[in-house]
Amino acid sequence: QVQLVESGGGLVQAGGSLRLSCAASGRTFSTDTMGWFRQAPGKEREFVARITWSSGSTYYRDSVKGRFTISRDNAKNTVYLQMNNLKPEDTAVYRCAAGSSPVGISRYDYTYWGQGTQVTVSS
Repeated sequence: QVQLVESGGGLVQAGGSLRLSCAASGRTFSTDTMGWFRQAPGKEREFVARITWSSGSTYYRDSVKGRFTISRDNAKNTVYLQMNNLKPEDTAVYRCAAGSSPVGISRYDYTYWGQGTQVTVSS
């Protein structure tokens, strides 16, 4: 089992920044890919970004490229999502996930999920 705990959400004005953290514990060696997803009210859960523990390879959805940066600290078993120039359409519950698929852009690539943290961007 892998346990994931997110933190860092909140309310911010458009153009502002937030940094989300996802602390992993348990059998983290069983998963190499860490992802961030988000879900807004009435919408489907969507992929945001992913990174691998081993190589640090990253991948982003188009709408966040150049604004969001995913990173990891292997010593702390923690993954971060730095979000800059936030827009109202970024408002959602953000959840981190852990899985073993090297692709990691579908929710079905992940086995373990955190509870989520709310991000609200006001206009």
